[in-house]
Amino acid sequence: MGIYEELRARGLIAQVTDEEEIKQLINNGGARFYIGFDPTADSLHVGHFMALCLMKRLQMAGNKPVVLVGGGTGHIGDPSGRTDMRTMMTDEVINHNCECFKKQMERFIEFGEGKAIMVNNADWLLKLNYVELLREVGACFTVNNMLRAECYKQRMEKGLSFLEFNYMIMQAYDFWYLNEHYGCNMQFGGDDQWSNMLAGTELIRKKSGKDAYAMTITLLLNSEGKKMGKTAKGAVWLDENKTSPYDFYQYWRNIDDADVMKCIKMLTFIPLDEIARMEEWDVSRINEKKEILAYELTKLVHGDEKATAARDQAKAAFGGGANLPEKTISVENKTIIPVLVAAGICSSNGEARRLIAQGGVSLNDGKVTDINAPVADGDVIHKGKKVHVRIKFN
Repeated sequence: MGIYEELRARGLIAQVTDEEEIKQLINNGGARFYIGFDPTADSLHVGHFMALCLMKRLQMAGNKPVVLVGGGTGHIGDPSGRTDMRTMMTDEVINHNCECFKKQMERFIEFGEGKAIMVNNADWLLKLNYVELLREVGACFTVNNMLRAECYKQRMEKGLSFLEFNYMIMQAYDFWYLNEHYGCNMQFGGDDQWSNMLAGTELIRKKSGKDAYAMTITLLLNSEGKKMGKTAKGAVWLDENKTSPYDFYQYWRNIDDADVMKCIKMLTFIPLDEIARMEEWDVSRINEKKEILAYELTKLVHGDEKATAARDQAKAAFGGGANLPEKTISVENKTIIPVLVAAGICSSNGEARRLIAQGGVSLNDGKVTDINAPVADGDVIHKGKKVHVRIKFN
């Protein structure tokens, strides 16, 4: 089985422009492909996870990744999947976020001579002459075709700024520029990017007369999946200072039963024949599957040691063991509500009261019913079935 067939078997491919040509290129290691990442935060999150895993798979098969960070397009913002305009960022913030992205991507992708490269579209987009762009690139687009794109349709009623309307042209220009200067012949992206990606392939064919291809991946972490990038506390980040390895592990350990095998196929590097055997397991082994998924993905992001520690902490939490994650806090009133807030388990006193009233908080082995219940040094607080923290006082 070639890598293209494996991607199909894992359920990753949504749409392609020229399947036979793409299959030959990928299977023979001839794809020099790019995926773009707009630097909207100082950390990647699980919404980027599938794209990173895809790049890793393709690089392992001999293909060359081009990682494009959107230092230029980050000034505009992609309207796809949004109901309002993105907040503008300063150059300093954008550049800082780009640096953070590279450090995290190095865990997945091997950079260096003859390997993957990282480029920033600020290097060419911010130097463009507007009139020259209109003449050389704008002439290749028709407004009628652009307005048929889903990314624009969903915004037309609420209002689409002219700034955002240009995003498709900028993304298409990126592909053309990468094709001209880096020999990039293929673009990958999420299934919500299809219109923008087609625009890029057409621009190359019209301006340069070269073959260029586009393939979208079925983004589990994009459609049904932007939900998978969020928790009650916010995004699930790849930066352990934002989402600890334990919380990252627990996120995957507690996904819906129906999503487990889909995630194992799409996101892990477990061989397909082994996955096929797992699919035959009795339904009573669902938690075992979840533990395998959580461990494999935590290992991929944070390494063996931290993945093992997270797994041990999770087992300790459910088994009453001692290796729980600890939170050291300083509070004057050492009762349950101030402690819940200080430890970051609840965001406010009101949320803490509601959670207690709903029976969602336990202290050590007992359910908390008293909002003034005292908390001692070393006590373990349980929030539902997913959050377990040992409290230490300064």
